[in-house]
Amino acid sequence: MAKWTAQHEAPEPLEGPVVATVVGGTIIWFVLFLVQLPFYGWFADRGMLWWVWTPAAGAALGLFGIWYARGREAAIKRHKEQQQAAGTAAEPHPEV
Repeated sequence: MAKWTAQHEAPEPLEGPVVATVVGGTIIWFVLFLVQLPFYGWFADRGMLWWVWTPAAGAALGLFGIWYARGREAAIKRHKEQQQAAGTAAEPHPEV
């Protein structure tokens, strides 16, 4: 089997409001959990409690995601500031 080689360069990664996106997703998961919570008994009677706990897990993982995304954003900002202080242009992705 022949090794696959790329025919063109990969595009630059998209950067956007990552923290805001993660916060928005976390809020949606938490709202879904709160909306289903009054129907806990109905879900329990039918053996579908995972419908309640899935959004709870999504909200909990979203909290971790917020922490991670904020740290990542701060590290990127620190790196850019260090590169500017050193007087060199920051190249985010070196050529391969």
